[in-house]
Amino acid sequence: MTASARASRRLPAAGRDRAAVDVVVVGSGPNGLAAAVTLARAGLEVVVLEAEPVAGGGTRTLDLGLAPGIVHDLCSAVHPLAWASPFFRELDLAARGVELLTPEISYGQPLDPARPGRPSRAALAHRDLARTVEGLGADGAAWRRIVGSLAGDGAALADVVLGDRTLGALAGAVRGDGARRLLRTALGVASQGSALWNLPFRGDAAPALLTGVAAHAMVRQPSPSGAGVALLLAALAHGEQGWPVPRGGSAAIGRALVADLEAHGGTVRTDTRVSSVADLPPARAVLFDTTPRTLLRILGDRLPARARSELRRFPYGPGVAKVDLVTDGPVPWAAAGLERAGTVHLGGTRADVARAEADVARGRHAEHPVVLVSDPSVVDPGRRAGGLRPVWAYAHVPAGSTLDPVPMVTAEIERFAPGFADTVVAARGLSAARLPEHDENYVGGDIGAGAISLLRVAARPSLLLPPYGTGLDHVYLCSASTPPGPGVHGLAGWYAARRVLRRTFGIRRTPSLAPAPSP
Repeated sequence: MTASARASRRLPAAGRDRAAVDVVVVGSGPNGLAAAVTLARAGLEVVVLEAEPVAGGGTRTLDLGLAPGIVHDLCSAVHPLAWASPFFRELDLAARGVELLTPEISYGQPLDPARPGRPSRAALAHRDLARTVEGLGADGAAWRRIVGSLAGDGAALADVVLGDRTLGALAGAVRGDGARRLLRTALGVASQGSALWNLPFRGDAAPALLTGVAAHAMVRQPSPSGAGVALLLAALAHGEQGWPVPRGGSAAIGRALVADLEAHGGTVRTDTRVSSVADLPPARAVLFDTTPRTLLRILGDRLPARARSELRRFPYGPGVAKVDLVTDGPVPWAAAGLERAGTVHLGGTRADVARAEADVARGRHAEHPVVLVSDPSVVDPGRRAGGLRPVWAYAHVPAGSTLDPVPMVTAEIERFAPGFADTVVAARGLSAARLPEHDENYVGGDIGAGAISLLRVAARPSLLLPPYGTGLDHVYLCSASTPPGPGVHGLAGWYAARRVLRRTFGIRRTPSLAPAPSP
């Protein structure tokens, strides 16, 4: 290979001696911004390029024009990882004006549709573990053993489960208490990720409560990856902040990251789409907060053949269809307690949820799909305007589904909250096929930026590529398509930035993320 060919492979823009900036980050989701903040704090000149008019990716909160004074979270609305993530803990969101509001009940799940003359039941995950155990009756002890044993220190659990995959970091994570947490997690995954998942339980409330949160992984149930997601998120539900909602909307997280980036000399350029290498400013390093599909489209033949082959094989998961609603009152849940929950999982019992997820995995619309619902004004009354409130929802559907989700989601909520349809004054639906119009990373509606499995979380996007590597020197992936996978945690960007600092700039020490002390 000639020297010029090696330079072309190494850098998709101009040569390093002519670099206009140190680092370009493509995409301003939480991971892209986390990478940009880390690199800017190391003294590098960083430019973030964002195709949309507003930065933030999955944390954007916008006025959709549905009702005066009402804003909606475009993707994520509830953020258990915003307080547990080691990146956000060091960044200290609270010190940056991000207030995480904690509902009394982290999440709940109605067990059967409302019917006249029959009491409606719901399983509830209180922040208080003891109240949850008490509410689960005969299965309370099993819940305490499987979930409660992990819930004592959610931040430490996140460090183990979502930690950096370098050998040194892994070795540190599994010392002492970390080893015990990892063992408990593995035992829980073995219990709840196999066909024997019902053995610890006698009733239907506790199994449903775990399966509803496992559905966040959008995989067949039972599965090890679904069980892993369920155990982490269920344990965090009993943590110091449970499943919080940012005051004013998820955009508060993105704004805090942008403010820190700009305070350290970085720049975000919105309305700037990168369609080819020609759209990239010359830089010494380029990080893509995108899926492998977008990376392939932009870099094409500049990627080595082996890397192209691996990235093309990267699998994407099922889709979601998003619905934003405005209601003139709270959701009239039939089962007591759900009105205090920050998140409600609809789907019924464990068997019902497993059946629905199996249908979606086969490419079929479920008769009664899994639907996630959140009314952020349950804990943030400031989101209401003139008696109206935003309701956030999405349904699990096959990848690329074109089905209008508004009637489907409204009908599913109505099953468990009779009279809900009468409270709806406005609604906007986005099919899974249309979700990429608002974020290219959601291929076919896959908000996880790639199919979830234990292997695909540990080695995203490929076992044959180094973590965050693309086969090109100084070009990196830092999106949810890389470890530790989806979620608003900023960790993929943080971990990728550490590698960029070491390998491209020779900076061995990761800069502190702590806010500057007050004068």
